[in-house]
This record gives sequence, C-alpha cells and structure tokens, in this order.
Amino acid sequence: MYTVIDIETNGSGNKITEIAILKHDGTQIIEEFTSLVNPEAQIPPYITTLTGIDNRMVADAPTFAEIAQHVLDITEDSIFVAHNVNFDYNIIRNAFKELDIEFKRKKLCTIRLSRKLIPGHQSYSLGKLCTALNIDVFDRHRAKGDAEATVILFELLLAKEQADTVIKDFLKPSSKEATLPPNLPSAVFNAIPNKPGIYFFKNKKGTILYVGKAKDLKKRVLSHFYNKSDKEMNLCRETADITFELSGSELIALLMEDAALKAHYPEFNQAAKRNPKAFAIFSYEDRDGIKHLAYNTLKSAPNPLKIYYSITDCRQQLEKYCKAFNLCPKYCHLQEGATVCSHYEINTCKGICKQTETAEKYNLRVNEAIEAIKYSNQELVLKQTGRHQEESAFVLIKDGFYKGYGFIDTTEQIMHTEDLERFLIPQQDTMHTQKILQSELLKAPIQSAIAI
Repeated sequence: MYTVIDIETNGSGNKITEIAILKHDGTQIIEEFTSLVNPEAQIPPYITTLTGIDNRMVADAPTFAEIAQHVLDITEDSIFVAHNVNFDYNIIRNAFKELDIEFKRKKLCTIRLSRKLIPGHQSYSLGKLCTALNIDVFDRHRAKGDAEATVILFELLLAKEQADTVIKDFLKPSSKEATLPPNLPSAVFNAIPNKPGIYFFKNKKGTILYVGKAKDLKKRVLSHFYNKSDKEMNLCRETADITFELSGSELIALLMEDAALKAHYPEFNQAAKRNPKAFAIFSYEDRDGIKHLAYNTLKSAPNPLKIYYSITDCRQQLEKYCKAFNLCPKYCHLQEGATVCSHYEINTCKGICKQTETAEKYNLRVNEAIEAIKYSNQELVLKQTGRHQEESAFVLIKDGFYKGYGFIDTTEQIMHTEDLERFLIPQQDTMHTQKILQSELLKAPIQSAIAI
C-alpha cells in the first residue's frame, strides 16, 4: 500500500499550508485526503505568487494539530511516496515532532525511481518530467494537483519491467536511496571513499554550492543528508554532483578546505567567510624594572610578539612559555590580583613575586622566552600521512609563514628542507591558515617550536 503525498509550505519557515494524500493500492487510488492548513505563521507574497495560497485562504483552515490524527491513520502501514520525498517527509515529520508524536514511514522518491527506471531525461523536476512524458498537470504548485500528477508518474513507473526489483532494493534498510538528495546519482555517492579529504557539493550546472572537509569523507557527506535543518535541506535539494580530493591527513584537509573556500566562496559556506578575531602575546617592563609577558586582543597588544586566532590558544601557549622558562604566573598575567603566585598548575616560579629573586636575573629568562616566541616556527616541516601507503605528506612553514603542503613518494630521499620545494603545492598564508596551524603546533612542546 502506498500514500502519494504533496504539501505546500510558507517558504523558509517550512510550515504546512496545504496537504494532499492519495492512498494507492498499486493499481488505483482507493482513498484521498486534501486540506488547506493554517500554518499559524505568515505566508510571504512570493509564496502566494507561486502557489496562489494567501493568508486569507488559510485563516479558517484547520491547524496541523487538528488534522494530525487523520494523517496518521491514512498513512499507517503504507509507503510514503513523493517527488523529492525527503522534503515532504521531513516537514511532515517535524510537524508531528512539534506535537510530541513520532512519525515514521518507509519512503520512496519518484525522482530517484525515475532516474533508475526511465533514465536519460534532461530534467527530473515534476513539471519538466511530466511535460516530457505527456502527463497533464492541473493546479501546478497546489498540493492536490501535484499529488495527482505524481500518482500518474508513479503508476507509469510501477508498470516498468524492473519496477518490483528496483522498489524492493530502494526499500531495503541498507539502501541509501531514500536518504540521498533527489538529483544525486547513487553511483556518485558510492564512489566516495572512507578517507580524509575535502568534498564539493555541486548543482546541475557544476557550480560549487558547499565545500567541507572530513577525516572520513563518506561518513561526513552522508551526515548532510540526515541533517534536517532548513539550510541542509535546501543544500541537498540543489545538489546534483559531489566531487572530492584526498588529503591523507585531517590537517591537510583543513588547509585544503580553507584554500577552496577562498577560491570559490560557495553559497552555503557563509559562516566560513568571517575572519577570526586576533589575539597576541606581548611584553612590557613595569616601574620596578620587571619584564612582564601578557596577552590581549591584537588591537590592545603593543608590539605583539606572536599573533593567535583563539584566546584559548593564546593563553595556553603563554602557559607553556611560563613553564618552559621558569617564569612567574603573576608576571605572565596568568594569575591576576595575587600578591604572590599560587597557580593551580604552574609551580616553576623562582621567587620574583616574593622578592627573593632579582629583576635582572628574572628578566634574563623573560628575554629568552621572548626570543623563543619571536623566532618560533621560522622553519618547520610538519610530517603528515600520505593519501596512500606509498606516499607521505608534509606542511611547510618558512620564515614564520605557511608556504603550502605537498605529497612525496616514499622512495624519494629527502635530506634537506630545500629538497621538499619541488613537491610543494604553494598556498596563501592567511589568518585562517595561521589559526589552523597554531592549533596543531600547540600540541607540541615548546622545544619543538623553536626555529631550526
């Protein structure tokens, strides 16, 4: 038993304004239910222009809560069928969720079924597919009109020779057919490996919609299809292709993602375009002649020694320098308002705060720390995992700047940093790449961060 369903909504709010359910026994329609629905929210003019449904029409219509039981009853023990099924199914499921009712039905998508059973069409949108197949559509963009057209299309698909086998495969619990975006061929998803890298969601024209990175590409891509937020649903609805590039490691994937975002500025990566807030470690000398290390926002840090893009990273690195050079937490501004230091973790102070050590002697160690901060990571090679067993990878930092990454065959002999440059894939040094690399370098002890 099937229930062919179509809904209309108020647009970005995804509140149902009309619903049509046509119960089908595989041969004919045996029951139907159609109703306008009061969305308890405004219908914007552009939606009214598209559907013809305005606020006046739904003012006296039942709310979804009032028809919920009927929707449950008519769809019980049936397969939920729709053109782009995830859109209709998820909105209806969310409407039930707001009522604290679980809605769970098996799903079939007539877009995906059409791609499988009647391949070769230029477009699989309901309107264009019906035109190509000479299916008359009455009241386009109204729930009953679209549902009736979907029934005719579904009956045409059911009559195809392989229909039973294809539908059984689609309904298997292990099948991703009901989960994948309607315009994405399953072969494209199946080709994505469980390896680190970056991925690109593209529309029918090949325009990049979204760029992401992952330790496990297939798992991460699949998570987009299960995410029911408006943004993710809109992204999946437009996705017709997914390509990927392997990175070998998560660090290089992060760097590749940053470069791709700067190159393409995808529509669905708006948050990634914001520049991170900058912080810095700096030093000054007080009137008693004691040198301090401190941290603050970059704008409030005179003569910054090193810039960070996370207040947590900045403070944690200052704690490392405090420990490594036996400095005082009080004079590193890690413990404010204390007469003498009593830091919960750092106990390496030699007594400057108790006046048992001279400022001159203390300042020598502060100067050593300042030099280490200034010249840390001047030339550094971060070795990474390659994209396959016969390959290794690296990230190069030179003169304090990120230079890029590269991949090397394990048979190559590398004796000096200069030997890496012929394998280097040059990249831009940006605030985002510095933030990515600093997070990685903070994992290492201070000694390994001093220039080589």
